Amino acid sequence: MSISSPEAVKKLLENMQTDLRSLSMECKKKFPPVKEAAESGIVKIKTIAARNTDILAALKENSLEVVQPFLMGCGTKEPKITQLCLAAIQRLMSHEVVSEAAAGNIINMLWQLMENGLEELKLLQTVLVLLTTNTVVHDEVLSKAIVLCFRLHFTKDNITNNTAAATVRQVVTVVFERMVAEDERCKGIVEHPPPVQGNTNRRSVSTLRPSAKDAYMLFQDLCQLVNADAPYWLVGMTEMTRTFGLELLESVLNDFPGVFLQHQEFSFLLKERVCPLVIKLFSPNIKFRQGSSASSPAPVEKPYFPICMRLLRVVSVLIKHFYGLLVTECEIFLSLLVKFLDGEKPQWLRAVAVESVHRLCVQPHLLRSFCQSYDMKQHSTKVFRDIVNALGSFIQSLFIVPNAGNSTAVSAPAGGSGSGGQGAAQGGPGAGGVSGNLTTQAAFEYRGNWIPLMTVSVQGSAKATYLEMLDKVEPPSIPEGYAMSVAFSALLDLVRGITSMIERELAVEEEAAAEFRDTHPDQQWQPQPGVHLVWEEMVSACWCGLLAALSLLLDASTDETATENILKAELTMASLCGRLGLVTPRDAFITAICKASLPPHYALTVLSSNAANLSGKAYSIQGQSVQIISPSSESHQQVVAVGQPLTSQPQGTVVLTAKNIQCMRTLLNLAHCHGAVLGTSWQLVLATLQHLVWILGLKPGLGGALKPGRAVEGPSTVLTTAVMTDLPVISNILSRLFESSQYLDDVSLHHLINALCSLSLEAMEMASGNNKEPSLFAVAKLLETGLVNMDRIEILWRPLTGHLLEKVCQHPNSRMREWGAEALTALIKASLAYKHDPPLAENPRLQLLLLNPLKELSNVLHADIRQKQLESVLQILQSQGDSLGPGWPLVLGVIGAIRNDQGESLIRTAFQCLQLVVTDFLPAMPCTCLQIVVDVAGSFGLQNQELNISLTSIGLLWNISDYFFQRGEAIIQELEREEEALQKQAQEKGETLNRPFHPAPPFDCLWLCLYAKLGEMCVDPRPAVRKSAGQTLFSTIAAHGTLLQQPTWHIVVWKVLFQLLGCVRTSSTTADKEKIESGGGNILIHHSRDTAEKQWAETWVLTLAGVARIFNTRRYLLQQLGDFFEAWEVLLNHIQSAALSKNNEVSLAALKSFQEILQIVTPVRDSAGDTFAAMGVPPVLIDPFSASGPGRPLVRSDSLVERLTRYNGAELQAPPPGEESALEDSALWWSAWNTWYRTGTDSTRPPSGPTEKFSFIPSQPFLTALIQIFPALYQHIKANFSMEDLKKLGVILHGAVSVPISSDASPFILPSYTEAVLTSLQEAVLTALDVLQKAICVGPENLQIMYPAIFEQLLLFVEFSCKPPQYGRMETKHVANAKYNQIQLFAPAEWVALNYVPFAERSLEVVLDLYHKTACHKAVINEKVLQNIIKTLRMPLGLKYSCPSESTWKLAVSSLLKVLSIGLPVARQHALSGKFDTMWPELANAFEDFLFTKSTPPDNMSIQEFQKNEAVDVEVVQLISTEILPFANFIPKDFVGQIMTMLNRGSIHSQSASFTEAEIDVRMREDFSKVCFETLLQFSFSNKVSTPQEGYISRMALSVLLKRSQDVLRRYVEDERLSGRCPLPRQQVTEIIFVLKAISTLMDSLKKTQPENVDGNTWAQVIALYPTLVECITCSSPEVSSALKEALGPFKDFMQPPVSRVQNGES
Repeated sequence: MSISSPEAVKKLLENMQTDLRSLSMECKKKFPPVKEAAESGIVKIKTIAARNTDILAALKENSLEVVQPFLMGCGTKEPKITQLCLAAIQRLMSHEVVSEAAAGNIINMLWQLMENGLEELKLLQTVLVLLTTNTVVHDEVLSKAIVLCFRLHFTKDNITNNTAAATVRQVVTVVFERMVAEDERCKGIVEHPPPVQGNTNRRSVSTLRPSAKDAYMLFQDLCQLVNADAPYWLVGMTEMTRTFGLELLESVLNDFPGVFLQHQEFSFLLKERVCPLVIKLFSPNIKFRQGSSASSPAPVEKPYFPICMRLLRVVSVLIKHFYGLLVTECEIFLSLLVKFLDGEKPQWLRAVAVESVHRLCVQPHLLRSFCQSYDMKQHSTKVFRDIVNALGSFIQSLFIVPNAGNSTAVSAPAGGSGSGGQGAAQGGPGAGGVSGNLTTQAAFEYRGNWIPLMTVSVQGSAKATYLEMLDKVEPPSIPEGYAMSVAFSALLDLVRGITSMIERELAVEEEAAAEFRDTHPDQQWQPQPGVHLVWEEMVSACWCGLLAALSLLLDASTDETATENILKAELTMASLCGRLGLVTPRDAFITAICKASLPPHYALTVLSSNAANLSGKAYSIQGQSVQIISPSSESHQQVVAVGQPLTSQPQGTVVLTAKNIQCMRTLLNLAHCHGAVLGTSWQLVLATLQHLVWILGLKPGLGGALKPGRAVEGPSTVLTTAVMTDLPVISNILSRLFESSQYLDDVSLHHLINALCSLSLEAMEMASGNNKEPSLFAVAKLLETGLVNMDRIEILWRPLTGHLLEKVCQHPNSRMREWGAEALTALIKASLAYKHDPPLAENPRLQLLLLNPLKELSNVLHADIRQKQLESVLQILQSQGDSLGPGWPLVLGVIGAIRNDQGESLIRTAFQCLQLVVTDFLPAMPCTCLQIVVDVAGSFGLQNQELNISLTSIGLLWNISDYFFQRGEAIIQELEREEEALQKQAQEKGETLNRPFHPAPPFDCLWLCLYAKLGEMCVDPRPAVRKSAGQTLFSTIAAHGTLLQQPTWHIVVWKVLFQLLGCVRTSSTTADKEKIESGGGNILIHHSRDTAEKQWAETWVLTLAGVARIFNTRRYLLQQLGDFFEAWEVLLNHIQSAALSKNNEVSLAALKSFQEILQIVTPVRDSAGDTFAAMGVPPVLIDPFSASGPGRPLVRSDSLVERLTRYNGAELQAPPPGEESALEDSALWWSAWNTWYRTGTDSTRPPSGPTEKFSFIPSQPFLTALIQIFPALYQHIKANFSMEDLKKLGVILHGAVSVPISSDASPFILPSYTEAVLTSLQEAVLTALDVLQKAICVGPENLQIMYPAIFEQLLLFVEFSCKPPQYGRMETKHVANAKYNQIQLFAPAEWVALNYVPFAERSLEVVLDLYHKTACHKAVINEKVLQNIIKTLRMPLGLKYSCPSESTWKLAVSSLLKVLSIGLPVARQHALSGKFDTMWPELANAFEDFLFTKSTPPDNMSIQEFQKNEAVDVEVVQLISTEILPFANFIPKDFVGQIMTMLNRGSIHSQSASFTEAEIDVRMREDFSKVCFETLLQFSFSNKVSTPQEGYISRMALSVLLKRSQDVLRRYVEDERLSGRCPLPRQQVTEIIFVLKAISTLMDSLKKTQPENVDGNTWAQVIALYPTLVECITCSSPEVSSALKEALGPFKDFMQPPVSRVQNGES
């Protein structure tokens, strides 16, 4: 209810009337005037109430009268009345119905009461009500009221005193509040006060408003009073204490700072009055030294605690509020304050001083002002620094107890930290005794000095204890540890305040900067320089002192919370220094934390060097030098871990305490939260963490995270359960620390990386000297850092990978190396898998950057590193193979960086990668990399560690070629695009484009590289590789060669094929002939491959065959090249040198190749090939190797058709049928013929001199093949084949047939001797001649002159039947005698001459056949072929039974008969030409040699055989009788004579001497004789005598015969007579019998013949025989008798000569 409401007014009126009534009642008897006044007062009130509407205003107007009765009541001094009146007055005052005049009266009345000592408390209450309800009291009245209160403060009554003191305080406050209110009211009114002249007159208050004036006067008098001077305004003061005055001053200054700051007059008071006063009052404290001797010259006033403490409070307020006004004065105050902390000052003084300092420490803005005003000004005291340093040295001084401390304590029991105080606080265990209660109470303990820690204030507020002891007069006893606790809080608050203030401002500035950058992106943000300077100055000023104090406290702290606080302070300072870029202080704080984390005296170079820098910084505080104290070693901390030191200095184990772990956590926290500002001090932090991690036995695991190692790893690592539970947390924080590196800016990140790198270098140095396990901390953390910063990996990639590559991966310690590689490969894999923005596919530069270290690893020689590298390549391929793009060259480079000195497993891993690439990723890579793939696959083929890999890699090359083939068009397009770009670049630089096989088109180059690689492998030292590579090379060229452009074939032929052939030839000819015992392990090697030479032979064979096949299948294409002829020559040269090689396998293969290029052998065709042939496509696409070698899938025929339709290029068009001849350039064939001739000549030329054992003799298959080539070759050269060439051919054929064979080969080549079969060589020779004669036969006339030569050649062969050819001077055994049934191993082979009989016989048949066809040819006639044939046949005919083979002479006879049957008519025809003249004698000799052979038939010949042979003889004679004698007129006379003689001889005496008696009849060749005789006779009586010559022949023949018979008979008769009874020799008997038979035959013939044909002489001779016959009758032999009977019988016809005959004879 408000005082002005009607109800309240009504109540007031009622109460007043009640009060007046009561007063009149009380004063009725004793004080009538008062009673009357009271009663009139009642009337007055009623009147006012009745008359006025605004009753309160009316009451105020009349308040003098209204109040009067009550004042009079007080004047009675009667307690009861006084109380009643005072209450009534108070009621009036509270309703504000007292006027100024009335108030003055009231005050005067109160003064009287005061002087009389009545109702003191009521008085105070009344004054208070009067002054607080309104402002009617001012000026002198006010001062009187104030003085009244002051005076009541100094009564004897304690209650009154205290109440008065409170009232005074309240009244002083009211005075100033009024002034504030007045200022508030007049705020809007602008005043122009008259200028104050110099403000010299203290009383110049005319400018002030009323309330302000009161306040001014009051404050001025307070100063006067404290200074013990008389007051100006507070008249009537009788007594005053300094303490009270100081308290009042302090409260005014503290409560109304605005007044002093806004009004010059008040500021003036502060400067002129308050400050000097304070300084003056301080003087005893300054001069006093505790413990100074009493004999000093002038007795020093002792500091007085109440004054001193209040002064400090005033100073605190002055500094707090009026620092800006009183800069100089504050400097003095602060310096004093610092001095009070001195060790020589009394303890209580130090305590209150430290409390004051604490008050300053919680006001960071104030501290900043100090810094700006003093520390940053020249020639000024460095106040801020001094404050901090003073705190520091204060704390140190508390720890450093002087030796004479106890005496001091005794001499000054009030002040010293004597043992009494200590005992009280500590419970008496003594300073050194550390007992169980250590853990219960927080304390600091340093070098045996134990200081408990108390809770002195809430963080951030300086709640003082001793500064608040306003009631104490004597200095209190300060408990031990109090000063320390306050100083500790002050330190923490100072750090907290400064750091949070600067950080707040920094944050604001950063925000402003960000905003500015958003709005002005193009401009640079310029911070205000001043602000930063202040911050930096503040930090620079305080860090040394803070660090010294905090380090000491940290070392001494035994309480976890205290330690935590100290660490937090150091951490925030370090972070702040970092943010401000103050490197030295930052590093110093971090070093302190690091050192505290490690065991004492742990030698860590980084830290000690840093500490050395710091400990050099001693700083002085007022002449005292304070060093940073080194930590004490005898710490009484709880040990939680024992481990191995990482450094080498402290031998044995080191211990970690709980505090170490706590510091470690702080360190982690620092790095985690403030990594961005650590910069170079990452080094310190990480080095320390590394050592701690080591001591705790944490080892890196997957991804670089550290995990507690197994107990096994460090036998001397002992961890308590407390720390065991902490380990996972620490490990986790450690990981998080590096994870948080993703929030660092780039520069900080680089600092972190650099620190880790140098840490790693250090660890490596430590690890390289000894075999200790290395610390992998740095490497593991580098990995972790890299992994979390993938989004900006580019900026840290080079330093990161560079270090891992150059240093870690090359380290001799394998564990270190392994981790280096693990880290590097993990980073590469992660960076490739990371989803970059833009993606890697669009950022080739980044991709190459990421893959580069992988490639660099190839330069590391350690196998384990390479193994890691290759495994990671495999993983990269499996996960990112599709997206490697421009990175392929690098990846392939890594796979291909294999060397033979690396182990198998490395090569195997690398090869797995390659296989993966070839099977899965060829389409994914740019086509420009395909060449690299080829090179890499090639390098695997050439490595010699693992044969299987070499072979498989050849298979891969085949697959690659297939890929090229299938994707040809796409590859061509891409490569050509690339080529254009490169060409352009090259032109711009003015260079020529440099790539292998330039200027072939790029796609062709790809093929050429493939071929070149395979070519290299074709000359590998290992036969299996050579074989596989060779097969693959030729298959590839065969299968895919069509894709090449025509000019490229030029390179293929010259650079690939011929180069390869050259290398193989060289290697083969120089290969070692030593036997290889086994093929490694227990593999047996076949004898055909047991020397290097034989193995190379296989390669040579394969290569030559392949090249030849290409020449064959690609003939049309190659012929379009300009230098096909040169190529052909080179190829032929190769074939020739191979054919002449001493290795049968090679030479034979060479001939096969020769056959192939002559297109004698067509490649095997499958059904697809036939369809192509039908389409007119040459069979070039079909794989000539029907067997698929290793890793060579056969070309599928369906893909063939596709390919054909796709690449139906010009070179595939088969030439039109008519132009074939045009393509077959005769030069080529003649070149081939020359090669063939040279090869044949060289290979069949017999060795000159006597042969050595090992001279080389060509094999039969070789010779066969050689000869078999001729027919095909001849087809191409027949047009110009000359006689000269024929002679050459003859030489070779003859030579070839003459070559003997080795006895150990003969069973395979020769049939058993008895079988008459030709060897294939002999077949071939005959075939060659056959081809030739057929060609001559159908050829033009001029060719026929070659017939004789062919006959000559054949006849030579026929001679072999009786006279085998000689091969040089070689001794050959007859085949029958060869020891091939019991071949002795390793005996030198014998050479066996072949069985030439079948060959000669076949040749003879050929001669017959040919002669049959050609007998009439001019050349045959002219060249006396018939004569030659006869001459040749004469040999076997003459030998007859002596022939090597019986069949020979039989064949010779039959042949002779046939030849003569053909040739004689021709000879007769040409009788006159004389061309056959020489033939007749030859023929006669031949007949004679045969019919009367000198050889005897074998003893074992059967009668049947003999009869057959006789039949042959008979045949010959019949031929003579039919073909020769009838044509005697065309035949030379001599010849006829010879024939006659022969017949004569045959008809009479042809028996052989060797016949047994039993066989005599048969063996007499009776039939033969008979035929001879008959022939003789027949021609004797020829009735067609056309020439006298012929008649002569017959007569001569007959007379010879008869004469001979006569002789034989006569001799027989004589012998018979002489022999007596003895029988005659068998042959003589036989002879006679024959003669007798001949006579009977003659008689028969004469009988048959026309009589006119018989000559008279003949008759005479026949008749003359008769007597002789008769004489024979006496013979005793029955055979002779029976023959004689037959002979005599016909004579009966001659008994009477017929008439006609006589007549004829006469005519």
